[in-house]
Amino acid sequence: MIGAWDGHSEEESDGPVIELGNEFAEVQIRKIETRNGSRLLISSPKSGHYITLCPLELEALTWQNQNSLSLLINNPYGPMEGDLDSE
Repeated sequence: MIGAWDGHSEEESDGPVIELGNEFAEVQIRKIETRNGSRLLISSPKSGHYITLCPLELEALTWQNQNSLSLLINNPYGPMEGDLDSE
């Protein structure tokens, strides 16, 4: 799930909030329990956006290389370069 985060969730939090940040970004990470199982909730307090990722989606991140992830940063709010759906 992707959306705007208001700081509240219908899902049950299952641990402490981890905050990571640098001069470019700040995120909060927490494990939540949903009716579909455990998920990792990653939210950006500055933008208000969030995403919840299941274990398979998290593992898929480990399959990527730095170039793949760099494409996301180049155009964070638009389609990825070469995305067929954007044509």
